[in-house]
Amino acid sequence: MISPEEPDELPPFVFVPCATHVKDPADAVVEFRRVNDDRLALMVYSSLDQLRSCCGEQQPWLRIPTPVLEHLQDVQPFELVLLDVVIPPELRTTA
Repeated sequence: MISPEEPDELPPFVFVPCATHVKDPADAVVEFRRVNDDRLALMVYSSLDQLRSCCGEQQPWLRIPTPVLEHLQDVQPFELVLLDVVIPPELRTTA
């Protein structure tokens, strides 16, 4: 678990789950998840293999430079950054 203020703990690029597949990355909608204590978390993955393993083969994604996480924080404030977390199959995107 990494706070939004600690991006140095992450790789230079991360893969983030998105709501749907898009042709233009500017149209991507990043997925956020609520954790058990109701904090809003951004899930990030260290590689495409990790994202597919943890979220499923059908999960839409976007590869972004880690510094862009600060922009995401400005657009949609979140409280946690979770790295390489497995999403249970019943909660995975089937897009």
